[in-house]
Amino acid sequence: MKKYLISFALLFGILFFGLAEASETLANGMDNSVELIQTATDSDTHSADAAEIHAEEGHGEEHHSAPAWLVIPFVTLLLMIATGPLFYEHFWHHNYPKIAVGFAILVVLYYLFVLDNVHGPVHALAEYVQFIALLASLYVASGGILIEIDKKSTPTANVALLLIGAVISNLIGTTGASMLLIRPFIRLNKANIQPYHIVFFILMVSNVGGSLTPIGDPPLFLGFLKGVPFFWTIEHNWPAWALALTLLAVIFYFVDKKFGQAAEDEYSEEISYTNKFSMVGTKNFGWLLVVICAVFLDPNVIEGVPAIVYDGQKFSFLREIIMLSVAFLSYKFADQRALKGNEFNFEPIREVAFIFIGIFGTMMPALELVGNFAKSPEGAALITPNTLYWGTGTLSAVLDNAPTYLNFLAAAMASEGSDISNIAQVREFAANTMNDSDTTFQLLAISIASVFFGAMTYIGNGPNFMVKSIAEQNGIKMPSFFGYIIRFTIPILLPILFLVWLVFIAFA
Repeated sequence: MKKYLISFALLFGILFFGLAEASETLANGMDNSVELIQTATDSDTHSADAAEIHAEEGHGEEHHSAPAWLVIPFVTLLLMIATGPLFYEHFWHHNYPKIAVGFAILVVLYYLFVLDNVHGPVHALAEYVQFIALLASLYVASGGILIEIDKKSTPTANVALLLIGAVISNLIGTTGASMLLIRPFIRLNKANIQPYHIVFFILMVSNVGGSLTPIGDPPLFLGFLKGVPFFWTIEHNWPAWALALTLLAVIFYFVDKKFGQAAEDEYSEEISYTNKFSMVGTKNFGWLLVVICAVFLDPNVIEGVPAIVYDGQKFSFLREIIMLSVAFLSYKFADQRALKGNEFNFEPIREVAFIFIGIFGTMMPALELVGNFAKSPEGAALITPNTLYWGTGTLSAVLDNAPTYLNFLAAAMASEGSDISNIAQVREFAANTMNDSDTTFQLLAISIASVFFGAMTYIGNGPNFMVKSIAEQNGIKMPSFFGYIIRFTIPILLPILFLVWLVFIAFA
């Protein structure tokens, strides 16, 4: 495993620092190409010559497209994630880091040496570092906070905790809220804890709940960085958020009333409750605040923030250093009573880190193929709020929802003749002041789908895997990858997603 990790680190180190000069040349070539296109449109008589020069000068920055068969490693990895814990648990548990990293290296090497494409792997690395730095810091900082609720578990108490978690997820992110509340939720239901408790926690707290602010979920945060106003999400997403959470809460209430009570009746031990609420390790809320504040230290938004400039784009590193420092310091100075009470360990974040190395590394061809089609004339003709909702949602369930959000937003804006890299145009797109098309509903469809559909599978959103892992460490037998989908998300979540589409998107 160490050999894979060292190779992976060296490979991307070369990308960032060894090819900087080449990438700057390519970026300049792109700028020259744009100028030539503008000159061509001003003078029809010189259009042919300008096009020829543009082709010659722009050729160096073009990258070969990934072949369709290159999605095989990604599909294979997904199948192994789904079947490994079910059919070959011992082999999977001991070898999933090697498998995930190995598949990622195969795809990255193909991009580098066959497709001559450095751009894709560099962006995948940057997105992965941002992803894991945020998740790790929130996971470790919240792990040092012990919340004790000595109260009898009832459907009403459970629904209240889930709804509180859904609101909190907009303040400290779905990851922060999930890691803060999953253990108290398990302890609250210690007399009758069942897999459906954890599944509804994933649906409500780890996903749907965090759709009101850019802090709530990574795709919305990336949209904010691209130019979507901070309060756009709460202004436009709250009706769908309220409907989805209400339906989930009602369904959970009746499920818990039926099955939770039955399980509790079988629990023979008599338990007395004090109805007290207590917290240990409250200083770690300060570390969580540092992480949330660091989220906004983006060089593309705030001038003067240090950045790595590559391929004409600024990549943040100060923010990630702060987050990883918080992870280290919050653990080092955490209240040991809180860590012991939470039975804190690093296995859940370790599993997420390795699994998502594989996902980020292998999903590049899938995203590229979808993005290229969406930006083509044929794909652009198909872009409507309906196709954006179901397209973004379907891919967000099996790909990371953050890059999926950006790909579909880029495609939607391209169909309107605008560019996602232009902050002013993104704001116009969000404000619906661009063209005759109702772009607000297009952005609404992308935003809701990327967050809501992230709950469809264990890999749709980072916190899903961590919550599942923590539950299993507490002795809860969670459904398999396909079991989760067949038993819960298809019969429960999918009808709600369909109703949300029918009410808010279908007739837009």
